[in-house]
Amino acid sequence: MIGDRVKKFRLEKKMSLSVLAEQAGVAKSYLSSLERNLQKNPSIQFLEKIAAVLNLPVEHLIHDQIDIDRLDNDWMNLVKEAMASGVSKEQFRDFLEFNKWRINQNNDNK
Repeated sequence: MIGDRVKKFRLEKKMSLSVLAEQAGVAKSYLSSLERNLQKNPSIQFLEKIAAVLNLPVEHLIHDQIDIDRLDNDWMNLVKEAMASGVSKEQFRDFLEFNKWRINQNNDNK
């Protein structure tokens, strides 16, 4: 879960909850709720603030580490094709966020 990863990285940096919240400019209570997995769907803006203070990519908070050996040639070719066609990282992130939202909407309507 995202909260578990935030807490893990915060503790690795030997940072208190209060210090991280203050430096990121986020509510300590919300950060605490996230780390205790009471909040499960933080905004990307919130995660960007946390990631910036922890000095790591947002992806590390959202996903477990990707096992590079699990990326098959189809995935690699797809990424290369997207890059060659001019798709930016931000556009790709936007698509992923939209897709997550769409999946959640479909699940909520069932």
